[in-house]
Amino acid sequence: MPGPESRLIQPDVFVELTSPFRAELLAHCYRMTGSAHDAEDLVQETMLRAWRAHSGFEERSSLRTWLHRIATNACLNAIERGPARRVLPAGLGQASDVLSPLELGGPEVTWLQPISDTRLGDPAASAISRENVRLAFIASLQHLLPRQRAILILRDVLAWPAAEVADLLDTTTAAVNAALLRARRSVADADPGRDELTEPDDPTVLALLDQYAAAFERADIAALTELLHADAQVQMPPHTTWFRGRDQIVGFFESRVTEADHVKMVPIRANGQPAYATYLLAAPGRYRANSIHLPSCRDGRIESIIAFLDPSLFAGFDLPETWPGLSDMRGRIRT
Repeated sequence: MPGPESRLIQPDVFVELTSPFRAELLAHCYRMTGSAHDAEDLVQETMLRAWRAHSGFEERSSLRTWLHRIATNACLNAIERGPARRVLPAGLGQASDVLSPLELGGPEVTWLQPISDTRLGDPAASAISRENVRLAFIASLQHLLPRQRAILILRDVLAWPAAEVADLLDTTTAAVNAALLRARRSVADADPGRDELTEPDDPTVLALLDQYAAAFERADIAALTELLHADAQVQMPPHTTWFRGRDQIVGFFESRVTEADHVKMVPIRANGQPAYATYLLAAPGRYRANSIHLPSCRDGRIESIIAFLDPSLFAGFDLPETWPGLSDMRGRIRT
């Protein structure tokens, strides 16, 4: 009698069947965990589980739905084992004074991560998917309990029926609907400016961001001051220190952004929006990976800058750690 292994679908056939869903599964796992690295691992785990269980797939639902069920359970198990919540500095306390020293978060702090658009199958092609990978939205999801998070994502992002969500989570439709209402309120409270941000690919926004990058490279504090919104904020994980207000931010920039051509800003895309990979001068003509910048705009000014000071993130954007010819790449990375 054939053993269980003989009933496994051939790997190449399985890859052909499931590869169309890989990017959206990655986006789903990223929304659940807030970590690009964990999301990649969870998609791998999902695919392995699905391959092993494929002989038992009864096609009572679509393959897409079945894979999302497996991925959701994998995410919930991972969150139970690891950090339940990833944060940005503004989620840890009040804004700092410009004279405050930069303080690093301790081992108890687990940071939210950005994710490359190329990993997500170009969310910029869809207004809905772009909105649902926006960093502020991902951060707001982290305020929810894991099952609440799953309910909101399955209902409001993937548009699953409440009964199907209830079946997955082994609960009632009424409980799903009640949890969804609470989750929506919590997300709205955590992300109050969701409807006020400017469309990230608006030509005026792109021009504004180009001015921002050029001013940063020139260390032009006057130009940066003009570009900032009066209520702007700057966050720099893994530092818990963050600043709110144009004057505070300019004071910080004056002490840090001091030399022209010391920084190079390479345009990329992250979380469905334009972003920058920043490189710092390490030797004449040679720059080293420093941070991933996600600037957001409102009212014709830059309202938020989140700079992830973690060079290890560059690998997830297919970017090198060092780069001697950055000027040749300008305009070829952001699509």
